[in-house]
Amino acid sequence: MNRYAASFAFAALLLPVAALGDAHSEIFNAETHAGLAAQGADLATVHMHLHHALNCLVGPSGAGFDAHEINPCANAGNGAIPDAADAAKKKALEAAAAEARAGIAETTLAKAQKTATATAAMLKKEE
Repeated sequence: MNRYAASFAFAALLLPVAALGDAHSEIFNAETHAGLAAQGADLATVHMHLHHALNCLVGPSGAGFDAHEINPCANAGNGAIPDAADAAKKKALEAAAAEARAGIAETTLAKAQKTATATAAMLKKEE
């Protein structure tokens, strides 16, 4: 095999890995925003940061993605859940996304903050 063919074969092996995106940084960003949500002084701030966390988790085509909210992970990949290669990690991230959705649905500040705290803790375990 000549060196060009070897280089092409090596590059082809890397393509699936590069296509996965950076789930680790997406999880970190989601955890950061869930933590900011937990510290939110009002319900709107808690909901806003939980939306940011959820956007990082599910990506633009995922359940609950809100294009009207910031996606802090827009340049990191397709969302932590779609980018996760491990089935157990994907399941844990789905649970964190469900928790974030529950927090977004909360109508009281204390309950929304509590749910945001739980979301951040779930994501911390997956970092």
